[in-house]
Amino acid sequence: MELELRHLKTIRAIAEAGSLTKAATALGLAQPALSAQLRRIERALGGALFERGRYGVRATALGELVLERTRIVLPAVSELQREAARFARTRRDGGRLRLGGTHGPLLGALVDRLADAAPGTSVTTCASWSERELAGLLAEGRLDFALAGVCGSAPPPDTPHLVWEEIAVDPVFVMLADGRPLARGREIELAALADEEWACVPGDGCFADCFTAACARAGFTPRRMYETDTASCVHLVQVGRAVGLCRATFPPTPGLTTRPLAGTPLVWRHLLGWHPSGLRPDIADTVLAQAREAHAGAAARSDSYAHWLAQHRETPDTASGMVP
Repeated sequence: MELELRHLKTIRAIAEAGSLTKAATALGLAQPALSAQLRRIERALGGALFERGRYGVRATALGELVLERTRIVLPAVSELQREAARFARTRRDGGRLRLGGTHGPLLGALVDRLADAAPGTSVTTCASWSERELAGLLAEGRLDFALAGVCGSAPPPDTPHLVWEEIAVDPVFVMLADGRPLARGREIELAALADEEWACVPGDGCFADCFTAACARAGFTPRRMYETDTASCVHLVQVGRAVGLCRATFPPTPGLTTRPLAGTPLVWRHLLGWHPSGLRPDIADTVLAQAREAHAGAAARSDSYAHWLAQHRETPDTASGMVP
């Protein structure tokens, strides 16, 4: 009998379970069938892999040797399968780009700019609340690029082999209904909003912790937070139900005023991610350059952000969170 990957998985399952009975249950086999399979594997490898005892099984010296190899071989094969699947899903002719992004104005602006920069390229998009989900889709070859973001200096999603480049760093602004007294000023002290309810889009970053910490430094605990889609956040702000948290590039919207928070207690770092395998470097350079131009255009369309940028020459370095 030739040794196969399924045999190595069986050996690992037995070692992890600590008994043939538990391993058989985990593998969906009857115990006699698993015992017979183990005997065939041991004959192929030339000796016993496990010692049977009253309280289960324990690996022999040969078993430890084989288990050590399975810790190398099985992950390597799994990685090969993932890489092959990713390679197969990736179009290498440059005729298509699959973009992912979290909610916000940059994804649409990037698609618009690529229509001019790469007119022969078909562009599709995928939106998600989750940076981790987007990173997984990149790793699997289901996306070519992803626009995501992280709090301040927080690292990007921890997914092997991906490249992440910074597009820009923005302060977090607040959205208020037009006509509110606080909307008349150039900036707003966070403490002045202590009695407000809040609205923000959901995410899997550390926004909740960062925002709560910023409020604590301002001397209060935030009241109710409505986590919902961007359109609902806008509605809650327009009707005066809540104050919204948003990126500084949030586009001008009827019934809303966006204002910076004094002292910039929260910032958001925009990132572009991709898997370098299967993509020509010039394509990544083009998309990154267009993403940065898309951000600059979004910033220029916001009067409040343009004024903030004119007053601040240094990049903020505090923490931020997931905002619309």
